[in-house]
Amino acid sequence: MKHYSVMLKESIDGLDIQSDGIYVDATLGYGGHSSEILKRLDKGHLYCFDQDKEAIDYSKKRLAEISNNFTIIKSNFVNLKEKLKEQGIDKVDGILFDLGLSSPQIDDPKRGFTFMQDAPLDMRMDTSTNLTAKDVVNNYSIEELTNIFYVYGEEKMARVVAKKIAAERLNNEIKTTKELVKIIEKAVGAKYFNKTHPERQIFQAIRIEVNSELSVLSSVLPDAINLLNKNGRISVITFHSLEDRIVKQIFKSNSEVDDLVKGLPDIPDVYLPKLRLINKKPILPSEDEIKENSRSKSAKLRIAERI
Repeated sequence: MKHYSVMLKESIDGLDIQSDGIYVDATLGYGGHSSEILKRLDKGHLYCFDQDKEAIDYSKKRLAEISNNFTIIKSNFVNLKEKLKEQGIDKVDGILFDLGLSSPQIDDPKRGFTFMQDAPLDMRMDTSTNLTAKDVVNNYSIEELTNIFYVYGEEKMARVVAKKIAAERLNNEIKTTKELVKIIEKAVGAKYFNKTHPERQIFQAIRIEVNSELSVLSSVLPDAINLLNKNGRISVITFHSLEDRIVKQIFKSNSEVDDLVKGLPDIPDVYLPKLRLINKKPILPSEDEIKENSRSKSAKLRIAERI
C-alpha cells in the first residue's frame, strides 16, 4: 500500500523526541509518522488516534514490527484529553497532527472522497457515523449549502452551485460523485469549470461539513497545548488555508502576553504565554517532495514548544 507521509522528516524532527517520552500521533492514518516516532522511543510510549478501521488494522501490523511501545485508540482526536485520561495519561512530551487525508482513503472509490472516480457520495472518515455527503447534498437547504461552499470551500460561485443542486434533486436523489461533478459543471458553465475546477472546493467543503473538521480542530488544539509537559512540542500539518488560519491564531494567542496585562512589572502566571513558536512562518514541503507527491503541495507545518 503506497502512502506518503507529508513532511515526514520536518514534522518528526520538530517534535525533538526524547527516547523515554510520551508521544501522541493524533492522526495515525497508515502509520508513516507513527513509525518514525516509535523508532525513536526506547522506554517511551506512543498513543495513536484514528477512527478509520482499515487504517487502524493496517497500522497495527506495521507498528508491531518496530516495537510494542504503542497503544492505538479508535476515536476522533477531539476526544484526545479524555481518552488519554482513561489510559492514565495527563501529560505528554509531544503531539503530532497531520490533517490531510491518507492516499489510500482518497484513492478508495467506495469512500467517495475523490471527484476523479465515480463513487457513492460518502466522505465519512469514520464509517460508523451517520451523516454522509449524500445527506448533505440532498437534505441541506440552499442557504446551508451556500454557506458551506462559501466558507469551507471559499468558492465564489457557492450560491449558483447550491441553487442548481436544489433544482436537480427535485427530479432525482443525487447519489454519486460524478453526478455531483456534472451538476457543478452545469451550474457554473464549462469555461469557469475548466479554468478554476470548483469541484475541488465543493468536495472539500462537503468533506469538512461531514466530518466537522474545523470545529474539531478548534476544540482540540487548546486541549493538546494544555497536555504538553514543559519543553513538550506540538507539530501540526495543515492542507488548506482555513485549517492553517485556526492553527496560526491558536498558536499566536498562546504565545503572546495578554493585552490586558502587557507592560505590567509582575504579570500573573495565568496570563503568561504557554507556547514558544519554533517557526514564525509555516514550513513548506521541498520541491523534491512536491515532485514525488503532488498532494503535498498545499501542506504547511507549524511547530510550537510548551514554555
